[in-house]
Amino acid sequence: ALKANVGEAASKGVDMSLNINHNFNSEAWISIMSNFTYATSKFLVYEEPEYPDAPWKSHVGRSLNQAYGLIAERLFVDEQEVYNSPTQFGNNYLGGDIKYKDLNDDGKINELDEAPIGYPTSPEIVYGFGASAGYKGFDFSFFFQGLARESFWISNSNTAPFLDGQNALLQAYADDHWSEDNRNLYALWPRLSPTVIDNNNRTSTWYMHDGAFLRLKSVEFGYSLPEKMAAKIWMSQLRVYFSGTNLLTFSKFKLWDPEMGSRGLEYPVQKVYNLGIQLGF
Repeated sequence: ALKANVGEAASKGVDMSLNINHNFNSEAWISIMSNFTYATSKFLVYEEPEYPDAPWKSHVGRSLNQAYGLIAERLFVDEQEVYNSPTQFGNNYLGGDIKYKDLNDDGKINELDEAPIGYPTSPEIVYGFGASAGYKGFDFSFFFQGLARESFWISNSNTAPFLDGQNALLQAYADDHWSEDNRNLYALWPRLSPTVIDNNNRTSTWYMHDGAFLRLKSVEFGYSLPEKMAAKIWMSQLRVYFSGTNLLTFSKFKLWDPEMGSRGLEYPVQKVYNLGIQLGF
């Protein structure tokens, strides 16, 4: 038997950078830098079954990093709604569990209802910008880093509380989950359970989040003693400075650092502050 890879893909993008340096006089200067990258891809030919009743499942025209999953409408109101809705996954889903959209109206939720959801799993836009400036003995610099057009999914199996006696209840889930006392159909987390609810453990828009963020990656402020004054204390250079990394992050996602994506329970990105002295003899 012969085996072959059948498929064609295309990619395109743009990569730009800008650097400006200017000296106002012998005591003042500024340097500005920025970069921007946009890269996208799509399948032109993809070996897959024909889906006459589910054209949304086709990979053609979609990004190579496109995710597919179910469309989560909301949580079930109660068991009566479960009974009167298309069948879903497993036999232990109840009120407070995720209700999915029956895309092909066949009365059941299955893989035919999985559609392209969210942005690609790799960012299509990556950018950064910053500046450095100096005036007499003072210097200041900063750099921002960001990305956009990327989605990630919170792992149900990694963050679901109470499973195997290991996973604790995250404060965010404790504050916003469906319960008999809080029948919020759009709560952050579905009904709590000591066992895995197969219905809720699916790739869907429920656990999907926008991975875009903008971060103040680094900042530094310093002061250098004039050479003549430094020479009086037998030094060629004396500079004191403060610097920091990962000091600010702007993102729609608030549970943990968005750069960690689905790995939110791993070791977090650290904020670092430094106060130092540079000496030259």
